[in-house]
Amino acid sequence: GYVKRQALYACNTCTPRSEEPAGICLACTYKCHEGHNLYELYTKRNFRCDCGNGKFKQMECKLFPEKENVNAGNKYNQNFFGLYCTCRRPYPDPEDEISDEMIQCIGCEDWFHGRHLGAVPPEHLEYEEMVCPSCMDRCSFLWVYSNNIGVPAVTKITPAKADEDVKVEESPAETTEAQNGPCIKSEDEKDVKKEETSPSTSCDQKPVNGVASSSVTSEAAKNCKLEQNREHLTPRAKVATYWPSNWRSKLCRCDHCMKLYSELEILFLLEECDTVQAYENKGKSEEAQGSRDPLMTALSSMNRVQQVELISEYNDLKSELTDYLKKFAEEGKVVQTQDIQKFFEDLRSRKRRRLDRMQYYCS
Repeated sequence: GYVKRQALYACNTCTPRSEEPAGICLACTYKCHEGHNLYELYTKRNFRCDCGNGKFKQMECKLFPEKENVNAGNKYNQNFFGLYCTCRRPYPDPEDEISDEMIQCIGCEDWFHGRHLGAVPPEHLEYEEMVCPSCMDRCSFLWVYSNNIGVPAVTKITPAKADEDVKVEESPAETTEAQNGPCIKSEDEKDVKKEETSPSTSCDQKPVNGVASSSVTSEAAKNCKLEQNREHLTPRAKVATYWPSNWRSKLCRCDHCMKLYSELEILFLLEECDTVQAYENKGKSEEAQGSRDPLMTALSSMNRVQQVELISEYNDLKSELTDYLKKFAEEGKVVQTQDIQKFFEDLRSRKRRRLDRMQYYCS
């Protein structure tokens, strides 16, 4: 199914740039694409592994052979071909001599060089998430919240380089056909852009996917955080915005705003579990639970005699399994599932024979 957030890869061996974009899960990188040229995409939301479906010609997934031909719910962008940022360059870039941090946008989930975002947060302030300029243009209502809860940014573009930087940031993003994620503008949005409305006025005047601010009644506005904060809106250039932890919980959840989120396909902003931080915390928690010694956990609930018997059996099992696996290592063979099953079947058989001999001598 579609996983809320998971680590993804793209296989340049199976789906090069001349083919359709496709993403594969971590398990398939080991089982189905070992030795292939892979792009690490970090994490993506609501994605279903494409391995072995219609995008992979003459290849079947070894984990789940029966796959739907296309995963219609997946969203792809240029990352699946190893390209990132508005400069559409690979990472790491052998031709880029500038050391620069790559930051992921929570909207389109593309990665950007810090110098191509127009502004960076002050070094003494911590931020949790970033929204790129294109996504801010598409979801212009976020400017209202940025003034109140966003992390203040510092513009890094100098007057002498402004024209050059604007070309790098805007032109590739508008001409690229590879990015078809949440940040890609529709035809309606392109028409709106022609009106040359600044980000500050777009929140008040520009319809977003057919929903204009004037559609909010005075009664509904009383309960809408977005409408209540519009008066604090100040003009902003086309730059990225940075957000502190828990900022999503401050977004309005009135009927009007929920409709807006749905039409913009950004309902994930209301889910704290969608954040990369939540994903990483979950991984650390599972790792901590997995690091607990199962033997010690079992021993803590036993008496002295049971503890001695368990430790003895455990050591025997460990010794026999080590010797069994050593043969595979020496011969350079891969251990298969059936090999492990055979080991335990033989182990049970030997144990039964031991018990039978003990009963024979005791009788």
